[in-house]
Amino acid sequence: MPACPHGKRRDISVPTSRAPSPRRYLVCEPRHFDVRYAINPWMRADVPVDTALAGRQWTALTEAYREHGHTVESVPPVPGLPDMVFAANSAVVVEGRVFGSHFHAPERRPESTAYETWFKAAGFDVYRPESVCEGEGDLVPAGRFLLAGTGFRTTRAAHREVQEFFGVPTISLQLVDPHFYHLDTALFVLGGDDGEQNIAYYPGAFSPGSREVLARLFPEAMTATRDDAMAFGLNSVSDGRHVFIAPQATGLIDELAARGYVPVPVDLSEFHKAGGGIKCCTQEIRS
Repeated sequence: MPACPHGKRRDISVPTSRAPSPRRYLVCEPRHFDVRYAINPWMRADVPVDTALAGRQWTALTEAYREHGHTVESVPPVPGLPDMVFAANSAVVVEGRVFGSHFHAPERRPESTAYETWFKAAGFDVYRPESVCEGEGDLVPAGRFLLAGTGFRTTRAAHREVQEFFGVPTISLQLVDPHFYHLDTALFVLGGDDGEQNIAYYPGAFSPGSREVLARLFPEAMTATRDDAMAFGLNSVSDGRHVFIAPQATGLIDELAARGYVPVPVDLSEFHKAGGGIKCCTQEIRS
C-alpha cells in the first residue's frame, strides 16, 4: 500500500474497470524533424536523428490513437521548423477556446503562427499571449484546475494571463530540474471516475512547496521514479482508461496496470533526442 507524503498510510480504491472517453488530438508529421540546436539538456547536435525511424514511430502513435477510438488531425509541417512535431507546445485548448503560444527560444517562435493558422482555419479564435508561454508543455488542464509549470520556459506572468483568459483556477508549480524543463515531462493527468482527476508525477522535478501543493490536491496521485521519468514515462497521454506511454518506463507501466489502467506502450525513442515524447507530440483539442 503506498504511503502518503505526510507519512500516513492510506487506502487506494482500485476500480475493476475504467471508462475511456474519446479525444480529439492534433499532431504534426515529423517530415522536417531534426536536432539542429540545443535548448534543453537532451538535445545534442552531434547525435544524429534517424528520420525514417522517427516517421515510423510517429505513425505508430497516430495509429494507436485511432485504434482506440480517438480523432487525429494534422497540421502541415513547415520547412525549417524541426521542433514543430511537438504539437503540445503550440497552445492549450479548454472548452473550445484556444490560448496560443509565445516560445522562449527564438528558433521556435515561427511555430506559433503555423499553428494559429490551422486553428483559425478550423474555426477557432486564437488568443496570443503577451508572456512567454509554451502551451500544454507547461499548462495542464486537470479537472477544476489548470496546473501551470514555470522555472525554465513558461513564465509566472503567463499563469496569470491564462487564468484571466479561461477563468479557471491556475496552480503555479516550480520546476527545478532542467531535464524536466516542461511540466508535461514531469506530470500527466490520468483522468478519473465521475469527473474527478488524478495525476502521475515525479516529485524530484518540483520545488518542496510545489510537491506539497500536489500532495494536497492529489492525495492518491501516482509517483514515478527518476528512472521512469527520465525514460519519458510521464510524457504520456491518458484517455481515462488507456495510457499511451513509453515502453522504457517499466515500473510506471506496472503501477498503472495495478491501478486499473491499460498501458499502451508506444516507442518514440528518436524524439527523446530532442527532449520530447508522446505527450509532446500531441495537442488535445477540448471542445
